[in-house]
Amino acid sequence: MKQIFALVCSLILLIVAHNAFGQSGKTVQGMLRDTESRVVAGASVQLVAGNDTLGTSSSPAGIFTFANVKAETFKIRVSSLGFEPFERQFTLQADGDKMVIPSFELQGIANMLEEVVVDGVLTVQVKGDTLEYTTKDLKLRDNALVEDALKRLQGVEVDKDGAVTAQGEQVVRVRINGKDFFGGDVKTATQNLPADIINKIQVIDDYGDMANLTGNKTGDAQKILNIEIDPEKNKGFTTTLRAGYGTDDRYQATGSAIIMRDKMQFSILGNLNNINAPLFDFNTQGGGARRRIGGGGGPGGGGMFGGSNGITNTGSLGLNYRQDFSDKITVYGSYSFGHDDNVALSSSLNRFLYPDSTLDRNTESNTNTIGNSHRFEANLEWKPSEKDFIKITPQLSYRNTKTNSFSFNENLLNGTLYNTEDNNLSGVAKSPNVGVSALYNRRLNDKGRNLFINMNISSSGTRDDQDRIIETLVSDPNNSDMTMDSLYRRTLSELDNSSWNGGATVSYLEPVSKYGKIELSYDYNINSYDNNRQQNAFQADGSELMDPRYVFNRMYDYSFSTHQFGANYNFNNDKIKYSLGLAVQPTLLDGDASIDGEEIHINRNGFNVVPIARFEYKFNRQKNLQLNYSGRANEPSITQIQPFTDNSNPTNIITGNPNLDAEFQHNVRLRFNSNDFQKGKTFFMVLNGTLTSNKIVSNNLRQTDPALGVIQETSYLNEDGAYSMRGFYHYGRSFKNKVYSLNFMGSLNFNNNPSYTEGNLNKAQNWVLMQGMMFRYLPSENLEINPGIRYTWDHTYNTLNARSITMQSWAPTLIGSVNITPTIVFGADLSKTFFQGNAFSENPFIINTYLEKRMLKGNRGALRLQAFDLLNEQTNISRTASDIMISDTRVNRLGRYFMLQFTFKLQKFASGVNPFQDNGGPGGMRRPRM
Repeated sequence: MKQIFALVCSLILLIVAHNAFGQSGKTVQGMLRDTESRVVAGASVQLVAGNDTLGTSSSPAGIFTFANVKAETFKIRVSSLGFEPFERQFTLQADGDKMVIPSFELQGIANMLEEVVVDGVLTVQVKGDTLEYTTKDLKLRDNALVEDALKRLQGVEVDKDGAVTAQGEQVVRVRINGKDFFGGDVKTATQNLPADIINKIQVIDDYGDMANLTGNKTGDAQKILNIEIDPEKNKGFTTTLRAGYGTDDRYQATGSAIIMRDKMQFSILGNLNNINAPLFDFNTQGGGARRRIGGGGGPGGGGMFGGSNGITNTGSLGLNYRQDFSDKITVYGSYSFGHDDNVALSSSLNRFLYPDSTLDRNTESNTNTIGNSHRFEANLEWKPSEKDFIKITPQLSYRNTKTNSFSFNENLLNGTLYNTEDNNLSGVAKSPNVGVSALYNRRLNDKGRNLFINMNISSSGTRDDQDRIIETLVSDPNNSDMTMDSLYRRTLSELDNSSWNGGATVSYLEPVSKYGKIELSYDYNINSYDNNRQQNAFQADGSELMDPRYVFNRMYDYSFSTHQFGANYNFNNDKIKYSLGLAVQPTLLDGDASIDGEEIHINRNGFNVVPIARFEYKFNRQKNLQLNYSGRANEPSITQIQPFTDNSNPTNIITGNPNLDAEFQHNVRLRFNSNDFQKGKTFFMVLNGTLTSNKIVSNNLRQTDPALGVIQETSYLNEDGAYSMRGFYHYGRSFKNKVYSLNFMGSLNFNNNPSYTEGNLNKAQNWVLMQGMMFRYLPSENLEINPGIRYTWDHTYNTLNARSITMQSWAPTLIGSVNITPTIVFGADLSKTFFQGNAFSENPFIINTYLEKRMLKGNRGALRLQAFDLLNEQTNISRTASDIMISDTRVNRLGRYFMLQFTFKLQKFASGVNPFQDNGGPGGMRRPRM
């Protein structure tokens, strides 16, 4: 496949090179300006001569250039977001080798472009679904990373774990100059790229490739960041090396190099440490050419650098490459490798509240997980003509994991010891994934007639071999003096799951008026699963245990497919945008299962009617209102639909239901923005409502077994009445040219979740209130103080037992740094959490601090002494609650250590910047966030 791909690319390049350089002619050059004589950079410029078209972009100075022009007459076409399209015809001059066209004056579109000028520097532009920040006026230290710049932007938050939210929504992907960087991995970009090479940061509501190509938005938007490199830094390199060693044998060795040559970018990142600092998030999915159904996210949890659960030794290496071979062909992609060795110690207190009894299950566990992860993604974008666009995206990932864990469980029934259990598990798992997606877009005319097609196919699998030994001691709760009986069982299980996903979308747009279009669409998606599981059991003397609860051979093969036919009308002018229509969606869940030789057939049909509704009103350049409805079908999981009882963990039995219907989720979102960037004011709010029909819910049963003790059994069924509502707001105000900033943010969530306990319906009504406030004092890049506080109230009421559960937390923080001298910096990060309503008594107070001395010529070196968790109170405490269970969990995290680090940075750009001048300091690789 690699050889075919290389051959195709070579042929394409030969054709492009022949067309571009096969002739010689004159050079045509011009300049773009707006009505206020300001240059227009980054505009798309085309030279059209007959059936031939050349394309380029205007430079930062607004200049565009075409070489080898031979046609006697030609047209120049210009398009740029926020400006009216421009077109004019010219005749090639007979004399000279160069023709200079007088400056073009582009007319701005009303309500489309809003810019704010502070001290002569453009700081913010609102461009439709994009909010663009210019970073040159941000007060940043020389060693700042992109993450540090993001913290200065109004409406953007970066938590201590590095997760980025913008306008209340999590950022799921990052691009560099419009293309995915390391597959879109957010933290890889924000915590490794130096801020001094950046020109602009864009926060974009991305509706996918179809919306970007056609302007027609469907579904819900994803928040993404696009980082634009400063054009002056687009020729050169920046490299950073860091090494550190500390107490308890803590170490860190990192390196990065980024090389840029106009239309080429190459990055290499490496990382080796035992301070819980992974370089890549392998759960991140690249953009691809077609969005998949479902999706994954990165690991959650708060904490700070070194704040992930357990203690991890990590090694990572990654390569990212981009090449614009011409204006028509771009190739970009990345490869990432990660090795992790994690040891996690956890304690959990679980209380099960049944109508006639109470079960307390206390668990202590020790788990060691060793894994290797590989991820590769490539993208080929090809514009064979002015009207055609093709994108092809192959993707490949692989992970193998070895797990060894031990847990001790103690069960008390109504306060009396019932049984204890020792559980030893050893497992090896392998998960290969491969797929390819592609799209084709054809502009059929210049009035908006358009054909869009995309498709994908992917295959994934899991091979998991487990060796589990369970020893149970069972007591008689009615006779505390009775000697406990012992039960030993060893199970060897093999799990071989494979699945594939395929789909295609066809969309046709037909203009029917100046502002209106009709869209006809068809979408097909199929998920197919082929799963096999077999298990054998043995007694303590090695003889086989022929108990059907532990010995089985199960195979099931099923698929879930949807067809969606839709039609809608789209209206779009300067003030109002809306879409109204309807789609019908038949669904089919079909397959077969073999349970110890017994054949079972699964067949479930569904039919959904999906309204299509979207409305947007623009009050003015900085205030707008959006209302959107979306609907989708969600298939049952393998665990939920499996047509058998899973006894692999005999005290936690799961029984699937092959008669489950697919869920259908209705979602309505209202969003309002009102900003005044010139006065330093930002306000936005988001309201979400979700209603799920045929919600797949659990039915929880409890029983006792004289050999096994207390057994928890879970089954599944469909139930209506599941809904949720969420509201979020953010208000920010800055004063005195952003020296002072005050931000308020808050949310209120309500969830009504039905479930069953021993056949009785329960509705868990959950309220979560959050209110936060942050203040920033930033008089210069030499001093920064950021105090803040966040309050969270979590209340759940269960209708079955009329029981309420309330949890609260207060979390004040203080982050600051100061230049003691021009080359000595002191920084500190303090956070305290007060928990109420949790079984654990810890209220951790985390103190991180550092002292840094910059040295060598041009401050290209830095020596840093840092202290992590000075009070040694780092831990992760959490609580979850359901209709019958309250679970409090505590997991170990990296504790106190001291480390001495040395960082060396070298960079040089073609604009004449000295590689040894103080223009970057020690940035470029992940470091503790202070």
